[in-house]
Amino acid sequence: MPTARLARRPVRIAPPPPARGDKRDRLLAAATRVFARHGFFGAQVADVAKAAGVAAGTVYLYFRSKDDLLVSIFERTMASAIEEARGALAGITDPEDRLRRIARLHLARLGADRDLAIVFQVELRQTTKFMAQFSTTGLRDYLGLIRDAISDGQRQGRFRSDVSPTLTAKMMFGALDEMATNWILSERRYDLASTADAVVDVFVGGLRPCSRP
Repeated sequence: MPTARLARRPVRIAPPPPARGDKRDRLLAAATRVFARHGFFGAQVADVAKAAGVAAGTVYLYFRSKDDLLVSIFERTMASAIEEARGALAGITDPEDRLRRIARLHLARLGADRDLAIVFQVELRQTTKFMAQFSTTGLRDYLGLIRDAISDGQRQGRFRSDVSPTLTAKMMFGALDEMATNWILSERRYDLASTADAVVDVFVGGLRPCSRP
């Protein structure tokens, strides 16, 4: 018997720490703002230093280059997202509820920080070099959380067994990814996290076993 569906409630993600925090975090927060508002290729390391309130040379004490700043934003955010998702999924055994929780957290995180969303959805995808980095680092572990929920649903007979959990996990991530991109580009302002359930509803509907005549 399926468990009760998770109650709809807003997921609140804390914004990046204020500039008074650790200097490395200050630089990453400043880089996120600068890259989002001026574009990665249009920004200079000096712009990041100025936004962080430090001397330009200080940046190089923590990061090798502007490229390293961009990759570090991605790595830090993915590590935080994975840690938060694992904590949020602890004790949730229903596979549909796990997918729903992942989707809400994913969209809530980006919806809480428009600059971060722009960096993730636009600036990180400007070159194949960054796209390769995007595909081979923490994203694999993140996709694993989705894949494991789908695999468990298949073992429980809740989801159809004739589809690849890995392929389906990538498809769900792609759907969430597109929702975030559309939110950035849309002239309409709305709560991004509120779209999570609709995405999961479509996927779970497609994953349900077909009834035999």
